[in-house]
Amino acid sequence: MVGRNPWGSSGSGRDDEVSGEAAPDGDSPAPAGEDRPPRSKPKNPWLPDGGAGSTGGPRRAANIEDLFGRRGGRGPGGGPSGGGGGSFPRMPQAPGGKSWVPLVIVAVIAFWILLTSFHMIGPKEQGIVTTFGKYERTLRPGVSFTMPWPIQQVEVEDVTSIRRDTIPEGEGEKLMLTGDQNLVDLSYLIRWNIKDLKLYTFQLAEPDETVKEVAEAAMRAAVAEVTLDEALSGSGRAEIERSVAANMQALLDAYRAGVTIQGVEIKKADPPGQVIDAFREVLAAQQDAQSDINRARAWAEQVTARAEGEAQEFDEVYQQYRLAPEVTRRRLYYETMERVLRETDSTVVETDGVVPYLPLPETRRSTSPAPQAAPQENN
Repeated sequence: MVGRNPWGSSGSGRDDEVSGEAAPDGDSPAPAGEDRPPRSKPKNPWLPDGGAGSTGGPRRAANIEDLFGRRGGRGPGGGPSGGGGGSFPRMPQAPGGKSWVPLVIVAVIAFWILLTSFHMIGPKEQGIVTTFGKYERTLRPGVSFTMPWPIQQVEVEDVTSIRRDTIPEGEGEKLMLTGDQNLVDLSYLIRWNIKDLKLYTFQLAEPDETVKEVAEAAMRAAVAEVTLDEALSGSGRAEIERSVAANMQALLDAYRAGVTIQGVEIKKADPPGQVIDAFREVLAAQQDAQSDINRARAWAEQVTARAEGEAQEFDEVYQQYRLAPEVTRRRLYYETMERVLRETDSTVVETDGVVPYLPLPETRRSTSPAPQAAPQENN
């Protein structure tokens, strides 16, 4: 019995019957003319067809296609394989053998329509509805429905809350020229909110930046009409704030910006940092000069009040003089002499029978308390 080589034919690539050489197991070849059944070729386990098509070259390792190519057209998972031996997992089927794909697509579309068509607008908000970019309507607070995206889009804005912009931002300087050719460093706050959301959205390209630029223009115009002292004082600041707010509102209304200015507040008004020391010295000198002026005005008011009192008293005396000239004249004479002689030591007596001279001053000095003697120093 001839043994079979499980690794295929020899390196020459020819079968034993063809070469007529002895088999590797030592059996002699069949006699000439004797019929012999054909022997099957040995199978190479590393080839998909037992070595068929082998060219006698070196053996190669089997690939994934060789391993699954002869499994009845089924892939690694036992399912049908496509061209080239690959396979994909099959989706589960609906009852009745139908596919779930249409149902999934319908569910996704319904969820998308519900998600992009239902809108909840807050109590402080409004929404702008656009159809392919064109304004459609404005949504008020509450629940609203629109067509799904991308047919209609909704942009929601807070129109009630007060927005605050500080100019300049951070710690930078904002120098402005006053009416008396001085520089002042101003920092101010703008408070505003949205009045018309449609105008705010579509009328201006950058409404927030427009509000800041209008505020700066109005502030420079207001500061240019006042002096440095007025810009630094409290009353001057209040007037500047009212003027800036009114000018801003008028200009933004002309632009149709849809914005309401709630107020302007000057947070800081100082001279430039480079000259602040010299400015403080000048300010101190001005305060001293103002103090002197105030004291002079107070003294002038006192003198004026005293002169007005004396003039009024003279008018009253004159009215009495017109009624009784002799009596008034005598009274004036006596009062004048009393005021003059009050500072002298003389005594005048006009009554008869009285000694012309009496030592009344000496008597007065003797009756007056003697001054205390100065303490003597001890030697």
